[in-house]
Amino acid sequence: MSSVSGRFGKAAAIALCTIGWLLATATLRADEIRVGAAAVEINPPNGISMAGYYHPRGCQGVLDDLLVKATVLDDGQTVVALVVCDLISVPRDVVVKAREIILQKVGISGAAVMISATHTHTGPSLTRGAARSGPDGGPGDLSREYTQKLPEWIAQAVAEAHAARVPARVSFGRESQSRLAFNRRFWMRDGTVGWNPGKLNPKIIRPIGPIDPQVAVVYAVAADGKPLLTYVNYAMHPDTTGGLLTSADYPGALARRLAEYRGPEMTTIFANGACGDINHLNVQWAERQQGPQEANRLGTILSAAVLQAYMDLQPVRAIRLDACSQVVELPLAEATEEDLRQAQQIAARGGEATFMERVQAYKVLDLVARKGEPLEAEVQVVTLGRDLAWVGLPGEIFVALGLSIKAASPFGQTHVVELANGSVGYVPSRSAYAEGQYEVVSARCAEGSGEMLVAAAVRMLGEMYGKTEPESP
Repeated sequence: MSSVSGRFGKAAAIALCTIGWLLATATLRADEIRVGAAAVEINPPNGISMAGYYHPRGCQGVLDDLLVKATVLDDGQTVVALVVCDLISVPRDVVVKAREIILQKVGISGAAVMISATHTHTGPSLTRGAARSGPDGGPGDLSREYTQKLPEWIAQAVAEAHAARVPARVSFGRESQSRLAFNRRFWMRDGTVGWNPGKLNPKIIRPIGPIDPQVAVVYAVAADGKPLLTYVNYAMHPDTTGGLLTSADYPGALARRLAEYRGPEMTTIFANGACGDINHLNVQWAERQQGPQEANRLGTILSAAVLQAYMDLQPVRAIRLDACSQVVELPLAEATEEDLRQAQQIAARGGEATFMERVQAYKVLDLVARKGEPLEAEVQVVTLGRDLAWVGLPGEIFVALGLSIKAASPFGQTHVVELANGSVGYVPSRSAYAEGQYEVVSARCAEGSGEMLVAAAVRMLGEMYGKTEPESP
């Protein structure tokens, strides 16, 4: 961060603060809202364990920066912050602590702060009190220190975005990209369900579920025409780059491409949609789809959809912010005494156990540790007029659930943001429980939990839409 120094440093600092205050308090036009955006680097130290798999990987450096990105929206009465971290997830206790610091620093209430993760698999492993944390390397000293610092970094990004607020015009639009993401669950010819069954596998019949092809865009430009923010919402797992160097994966490539067009001072925020069963692998294409070059390919294609959406942006018609949240108690998946006995044996075998054995074992150990206490899942809704809504859900949400929320939402454009405000793990749709496979085996929540989240989100969206005034014709 730069600082003011020299003979006139104090006077210059006062002048800059005064200018910033004048900009933040300037009279808004009817079609304007105050918008600020900022990014804070959160690269971890070398040697920290990396998240995303069921075995430890020690970080050996940085391929591209991990960032906390934040935007603050202020309509003169209500202030909200949308934050996205280049991490696999953000533990609930980190969210709670970050919200406390944000409230102290800039006065934004927790219900109006949405903190999510892109779900990159080339970021640090965080301490989160789960059985799997041990094999991932989460409880190590480096991970503990990093996790402890994370709330301050998140709060810093929000504070900088808050300080950067200027009168701005907000517009929104969307494009369809149906050849980038793929459902990773398949009906197989032997009657089973395949999960990532391999490229050109002749036993594949068809994908079980859909994708969400919508690339949703929110764009903010200052009164002087300076681009401030592009917010992108799209549903696809970022598990592309691989290796032992930290990387923001394809969301980082997306930001780089858009910066080439709009300029490096514009902040691009990517928030992942409901993609618990969605990834980038095209099983009908023989090409290997892993590595930095693949992340760049995906980010470039996604940026093309955003560039197309720029041409059809529509202004937000009523500038009125609102936010609310509700905690939904989700029932636990079943775990018997026999399940626990087997889980303990599998955990003792460590890497000798199969992948699916370990997935099941860590799930059972986590369930037993809860002693019957339901999972607390925060459902958060942020709205801007009747045009825009954001729904935050704390887990890896199946795409059908996100599509249901979008279909039922009365708002002009609704962004479903997964891994928001913590994570309860995978949240499959009801039908998937009978089908089984990885996501269901891993899920800590019981069948029907996803539909409970959908019902809560749809009800909240309806209530908040009813509170807004119809736009003038």
